[in-house]
Amino acid sequence: MSRNIFRILLIFVAFQGVSQQLLSQTTVNQYIEKYAELAVKEMKRTGIPASITLAQGILESDAGNSRLALKANNHFGIKCHSSWRGKKIYHDDDARNECFRKYKSVYDSYKDHSDFIKNGQRYQFLFDYKTTDYKSWAKGLKKAGYATDKRYDENLIRIIETYNLHQFDSKKIEK
Repeated sequence: MSRNIFRILLIFVAFQGVSQQLLSQTTVNQYIEKYAELAVKEMKRTGIPASITLAQGILESDAGNSRLALKANNHFGIKCHSSWRGKKIYHDDDARNECFRKYKSVYDSYKDHSDFIKNGQRYQFLFDYKTTDYKSWAKGLKKAGYATDKRYDENLIRIIETYNLHQFDSKKIEK
């Protein structure tokens, strides 16, 4: 009898932990509400469409719920590369135990993402597109090799259209 009670207690405790974790996860709509203004601010600073930044953040960080987002404030899956001098976190991605950038804040992640694209030679052609042309930007990011997913552009476009993110591409931000 006590063995059964112990098992039930263990199952209950395990369920409580899982349900608590599920309740604390950020939804896509909450992510958009929380970071849209930051994406618009970065669009005004660098010319990268806010819809693209938000869609990449949602996709790359699982709306802020991924291990990289939670442990390293890395919302865009940016790897260390040889020039990175900041903090690091190791995570399995295309290969085992890859080096990813770790940031003090989500703002630092957004700013570095913008700078990474703005200053990256392979992304320069993207700035020939208007900030309202999110489809060309999405296809261009795929072409430039931002991610290894063959359907990266389709995924970004689907997120943008599902959540109406293109509305942010023509927003004015107060300074």
